[in-house]
Amino acid sequence: MTAILTDTLVPSYLSGQWTSPAEGARAKDVLDASTGEVAARVSAEGLDIAGAVDYARTVGQANLRELTIHERAGIIKQLAMHLNDNKDELYRLAAKAGATARDNGVDVDGGISTMFVFSSKARRELPNSTVIVDGNTEVLSRDGSFLGTHVYTTMTGAAVQINAFNFPVWGMLEKFAPAFIAGMPTVVKPATPTGYISQACVRLMLDSGLLPEGSLQIISGSAHDLLDHLDYRDHVAFTGSAQTAATLRSHEAVQQRGLRFTAEADSLNAAILGEDAAPGTPEFDLYVKAVFNEVTSKAGQKCTAVRRAIVPAAHAQAVAEALATRLNEKVVAGDPRAEGTTMGPLVSVDQAQDVAEATQKLIDAGGQVITGGPEHADGAFFAPTVLLFDDADTDAAHSVEAFGPVVSVLGYQDTEDAVRLAARGEGSLVASVVTHDNEIAARIGLGIASHHGRLHFLDRDDAKTSTGHGSPLPHLVHGGPGRAGGGEELGGVRAIKHYMQRTALQGTPNHLTAVTGQWHRGADVQRVTRTEVEAGTAEHPFRKDGATLRLGDQFASDPREVTMQEILDFAETTGDKFYAHVDQEAAQANPFFPDRVAHGYLLVSWGAGLFVEPAPGPVLANYGLENLRFTQPVTAGDTVRIELTAKRITPRVTDDYAEVVWDAAILNQDDELVATYDVLTLNEKVNTTYANWDK
Repeated sequence: MTAILTDTLVPSYLSGQWTSPAEGARAKDVLDASTGEVAARVSAEGLDIAGAVDYARTVGQANLRELTIHERAGIIKQLAMHLNDNKDELYRLAAKAGATARDNGVDVDGGISTMFVFSSKARRELPNSTVIVDGNTEVLSRDGSFLGTHVYTTMTGAAVQINAFNFPVWGMLEKFAPAFIAGMPTVVKPATPTGYISQACVRLMLDSGLLPEGSLQIISGSAHDLLDHLDYRDHVAFTGSAQTAATLRSHEAVQQRGLRFTAEADSLNAAILGEDAAPGTPEFDLYVKAVFNEVTSKAGQKCTAVRRAIVPAAHAQAVAEALATRLNEKVVAGDPRAEGTTMGPLVSVDQAQDVAEATQKLIDAGGQVITGGPEHADGAFFAPTVLLFDDADTDAAHSVEAFGPVVSVLGYQDTEDAVRLAARGEGSLVASVVTHDNEIAARIGLGIASHHGRLHFLDRDDAKTSTGHGSPLPHLVHGGPGRAGGGEELGGVRAIKHYMQRTALQGTPNHLTAVTGQWHRGADVQRVTRTEVEAGTAEHPFRKDGATLRLGDQFASDPREVTMQEILDFAETTGDKFYAHVDQEAAQANPFFPDRVAHGYLLVSWGAGLFVEPAPGPVLANYGLENLRFTQPVTAGDTVRIELTAKRITPRVTDDYAEVVWDAAILNQDDELVATYDVLTLNEKVNTTYANWDK
């Protein structure tokens, strides 16, 4: 399966095999950003793109559907471990594109760590199934015979990535991991300038032998007709310019065939310095350091980089000079492979020229060069540049993005003015707010939240633990409104659901149980009573291991009469002497209570006593309760009983136990529900009950 580069021509992996264009096909040379030598040659001429899409929809889909969410997540973890063991090759190739060791930390290592997080969250937070139940069940009929709920199921097409050049590893893996866990095969179309790095990562993943056939393919080179072969079954995740995003959105597949399209595009991100953060404060220093990091990381080639430094007008000169001083003292530009280099070149000479042209537009619009500038450009190297604007409302400062190590310093008059200036970016991925004043944080945060996908607050208290302005985290959504593309990626299990269809279900409890793999109240049960268990004619559900426990297995307890003395004793023992439990006159004056009532937690305790099976066995531990509600008061003279039903069974792929959710319903003498909750237990997959445990 190993791909061989012939004359540096980068192959594609399509329809189960490595393939390259025919001899003589036109190919684009990709140059080493530092030396100008040919690093790779790229061409997609003659590739069967339609066949690759069909292969994903058929072979890839079939193989992924054989696996549960937990099994797919387990593969993602193993892939991350494999990449971690072989990442030096990716480091070596990334250096050709100008990446330093620090840059590799956010791209290569960042992509691998993102896979670990998605794997972990999927196995902890999602069922070991192919269906995800979304939200609570809706009771749609008086007698409970007609219910509604929502489910997520895997889309039946291909997850297509069209990626930007700046993150050839992270940009691919952060999309691939959630799509794979969701059950969608991926077709990667990386950007040409760094596609050879993405291809090497794909090769490592395929060589691991972990991936089901058809679950990952890569197109090396241009693929202008890719969207022609897609429809509503598929999903395109695009990262790149707003202009290209607009072009793709207008494609017939999106407009007429229902192709799902999400974009993460241009973003004139802001870092706002609070009015309280004057020179000499910790926040002022933190601000300068944070903007410095964003200017120099990946040589400013990040969609999340700070482009606008919005600061109090009185401190604008001080910020610009402090930033320029730090850049001049700490940046050593050069070949990333050379010792001592702290910032590499831009990805290509063409990219450096684009940045030079955009920077000149900013200068022509009134930006004063404090340090750097386009005249210092040399090949693909571009000097870190700080521009200071006298007029913070200069249109170019809020519309022209120099996608490199360039930042514009803009002065504001007051907090409301800072909010207004930030919003002029017309939608951004992220903004940082550096302040130690909580009122300022609230005013800015609430003022700009609707214009941003993420807000990062920084001060002396979180400086040591903050992951920084420009670091999207797999736990939180990444995207932004307006100019930023309007999409959302990452966000934990939300990202997995991006690649699934949410569907409303309506039907009987049995219908919903059959489709979701989760028991719904009112569905069929296999009921046993305490009398049957004690007589030896039936088995308590707690005695069943993972191999024998089934959805709908139910234990129905005998009734227990409630006495006032028990209520008062519980109050005395616990110290919970809320008047409704101990003061008859006050309780009767309360419109909710007929008399002194049993504590809710006393009901839960009784419930456990009524259903528990004391002998050691498959139930290893009770690790919590969820969705606890008290629906009717219980007082002396009432009786209570419980029905405990196996609601959801989640075997752990990598452990010897299953997580079981039990539906608990406590009812009174009139069969009215007085409390409802879920009991969470860990159960052995195989029963290792101790013999003669009570002797």
